[in-house]
Parts: sequence; structure tokens; C-alpha cells
Amino acid sequence: MVFQSLQKLQIHCSQTEVPNIALLGSGGGQRAMVGLLGSLVELDKAGLLDCILYLSGVSGSTWCMASLYQEPDWSTKLDDVNAEIIKRLSGPKVTWRDAYFKLMKYYNEKDFFSLTDVWAVMVVTKYVKEIDELTLTDHWDHLSEDPFPIYTVIDKHCKQEEKGDKADPWFEISPYEAGYSLIGAFVGTSSFGSQFDKGSEKKTQPEMDMLYLQALCGSALADGVENIKFLWEMIKDFFHHLTPIIELEMFEEIKKDPNDPPVYKCYQVLMDLVDMNLAVLNGKDHSDLDQSITKTLKELDEGKCHPIFPGKNGDLGEKQAAKCTEDVCTHLSDLFHSERCDVLMWIRICRCMARWIWGRTYNFLHKMTDKTVPPALLESETRDYEDAGLLNNSPYFSVLRQERNIDLIISLDFSDGDPFETVTETYKLCDKLNIPFPEVSIPKEELNKPKDFYVFKGQNVPTVIHIPLFNVVNYHIETWRRNYCFLHGAYCAKKINDLMEVAGKNISNNREKLLDEIRAAIKQKRHD
Repeated sequence: MVFQSLQKLQIHCSQTEVPNIALLGSGGGQRAMVGLLGSLVELDKAGLLDCILYLSGVSGSTWCMASLYQEPDWSTKLDDVNAEIIKRLSGPKVTWRDAYFKLMKYYNEKDFFSLTDVWAVMVVTKYVKEIDELTLTDHWDHLSEDPFPIYTVIDKHCKQEEKGDKADPWFEISPYEAGYSLIGAFVGTSSFGSQFDKGSEKKTQPEMDMLYLQALCGSALADGVENIKFLWEMIKDFFHHLTPIIELEMFEEIKKDPNDPPVYKCYQVLMDLVDMNLAVLNGKDHSDLDQSITKTLKELDEGKCHPIFPGKNGDLGEKQAAKCTEDVCTHLSDLFHSERCDVLMWIRICRCMARWIWGRTYNFLHKMTDKTVPPALLESETRDYEDAGLLNNSPYFSVLRQERNIDLIISLDFSDGDPFETVTETYKLCDKLNIPFPEVSIPKEELNKPKDFYVFKGQNVPTVIHIPLFNVVNYHIETWRRNYCFLHGAYCAKKINDLMEVAGKNISNNREKLLDEIRAAIKQKRHD
């Protein structure tokens, strides 16, 4: 297909000289989602979309990818697909009720429930405006005319524990396989998340759906506990809007086991627990909440509850608040006999907040023996995954796998802040790991005033084209950044169209340069 596309562009070569071209979409929340969509639309108009072999994304770019690949052969009908996506993004949000029942479904159907599930339902749905229950395996069944999609995350434990050259936190998930890009350790995508022992599947888990995958890839807040206040506030808001539904569901569930405690009292403890944590984080007195929680727990447990809040009332620190949250959750969960009672899901959410657990799943490498794999990867029963943008905001390492033989990388950078950080950090790490990558040098005067097109080349390395979203060609860089900063409310139709136009111009203004670099890649391949 790439060969035929090149012929249409009057670029002639043999089939063995066809360059392998990868398009990268960086992270950047809905800015990246909309920016990538605008770029793809313009690549299609320029006749260049069918030249792309791989499409790989980080964070917000994966939100765009997930929307596109719902439709089989989307690249052959992008005008219609684009119109449908814009209509959805400009439309109503997912209802609170639908979001709540989706959250319960996540809790009930798998062994590990984490803040990534919460993030999927409470945050990602606000931007993508849907609950996408398709899976990557569903996409694989009808993937034919489109670039091969690669979604990327990082292994949190590898990032924290492995600082040397053997570190491989880069993890990719495609319709075919999921695993560590540089080590080369993979499992079939439909089995990712299932429990393994010495390479054999012991316990099957449901394949993650696309909503969860978008949350896994787009969990930018997962790395720092400084974000805990934001998440507690989000949980409180969710509780507030869903109180009637939650209470009804809880009462219905509790009827199944008359030995369980009164649901409304458990619910009140959880509400007070959320408010207590927010009071601690805001530096406010929380002694009344401490007393209310203690009193209600004693009523539930017939006076058997031991003191949970140490020291003087109202002087808890953040770590003490997390410990008290853990203790309250343990005490509440011990009172219940109904395993599927919905109140247990809310207890689990609070416990995940106390432990700050994101993206936890079974480790498919557990107890395997392989000297090429870091020991920590083989020993642990579980792994935690998070937004790749927390390490590098562009998915270079997914396409730098040796067997992919990439000749040309087109990097679309939608990052907030330094427009060159992704490519410069990739160069430094590739140099350290002996991975072929061109040297990156940016003129000092362009560091804060980037142009709209950069090319980095070298001997026996892929050519890298780097395109910053906001640049001196679109003018008013800081104004654009302010208007489209991370985690603003969902964009209206006008903001979507304006951003798509800006991103698209970065392609249309440089169409001839892109064609020149494709020709150069063919020439280089011919000489090799």
C-alpha cells in the first residue's frame, strides 16, 4: 500500500526500496488528541497518509487513535470519520449514571482495581465523551487498510528501580502483542493482564477495553502524590452527583445479606473520610470529621472499634491521613459479608488513594528464567503501568525496535513546555544505550521560538522530522499554549476546529519538505 501511495505521488522506487515510515503523536491531553486528528486530516489531503506504516502515540494522542480505529479502514474515509469524531467531542458528556455503572463493572470483573479505573470513568470520559468497550483484539480483527497502531505506557517499577543501562520502562501495546519494547519480552494482547506463572497462563482476566487503555496511556497524574488533592476532589464530586444512585444500589445489594451493616452509615463514613483527607491537604481543622468517623465506626461494630486517629485532633499530616484512611477502609471491609456489595468498591477506591495505586496488573514474566531480562521483572507478581509522558512524552522507543527497521520518523510534538525535550532526551538516551538515532542540535535562539519543521540526520540512523505544534509560523506561541493548556475543560466545537487548523497547517506548509525527506529515505535505502 505504501508502494502504491508513493507511485501516486510520482515517487518511483522498487518495492524493496519502500521506506518504513513511522508517525509519532506526543502526549498533551485533549490538545494532543485534537492536534493529531488535525495533522492526520491534512496528511490525508496531501496524499501522505498512506505512506505511514506505523502510528504510535503517548497519552492524549492515544485518545485520538482509539477514536479512529473504532472504524475499520478509517484512513480510506477520514473525512466522514473526522466529522463523526468532532460531533462526539463537541456533544454531551457521558452521564453520571453510565459512568457509575461502568466503574462498578471494572470493579466486579477483574482481580486488580486501581486509580486508573477511576481515572478512566471520572476523567477520560469527560474528554472523549464515550465509553468505548471495544478491545485492541477487536481492532486487530478488522485492521487492514490503516497504519499499524502502537499504544505506549511505561513500567513504573522499572522507572523507579532500574537506573542503569539495562532499564527498560518502555512498554507498548498493539493489537497483536503487549510488552517491553527494548527487551523484546511480549505476551499476546488478549492475555495481557492475565495471571502467569513461569510462562504459563494460570488465571484469565478480561482483555482491557479501549476506555481503560486510554486511561492507562493518559494517566499523567499517576506519578506524583502532589496530585492527590485533585483526585480526592474529583471523587467527592462524583459521590455528590451520584448519591441517589449509589444509595439505591447499595440498599439493593445489602438486602442480599442481612448480616451486613447499615449501608447509609458506611456511606457516611466514606464521605467523612474523603472530606477528612481534603481538610488535611488544605490545612484545615478536621477534628469533627475524625470524631464523626470514629463514632459511626463504633456504632457499626457495636463499640469494638479501636482508636484510629492518633495524637491530638486536627493535627494529622498527609502520611498519617493516608495511614488512617487505610485503617478505616480495613475496618469497614471486615464488616461486610456480601463480596459484590458496591460499598466495597468505594472502600477500594479510598484504599487505592491511600496507597496511590495506578495501573496494577499481573506480571506475565513472573517466575520466568531469562538472563536478558532484569531480575526485578521476573520476581514480582504484579507490575504498575502509567502514562509514558511521565518519562518521555513521545513514543520513540516503540518504533526504534531493531526489527521494525524504521527509515523515517515524523514526530508531531504537542507537549506543553519545552518543544524539543522529547527529541533531545531521546537522542541522549539512545546514545547511552547504543541505539541508532541522529544527533540533535537546536540553535539557541530557537529554543523558545521554534520553527515548524526540523530534520535530524546521520549515517546508519533513521531520519527524524520534528514538528512542534505551536511555533513562530503560527505566531503568538504563548497565547496558543494558554488557550490549550492541560486539563482545561472539554473543548467546544470552535476550539476544536481552530486547533485542528493550526496542526494541519504544520503539515500543509511543509508538504514539499516531507516529500523531499521521503525521497531522501528511498535514496539512502537504495545505496544501503
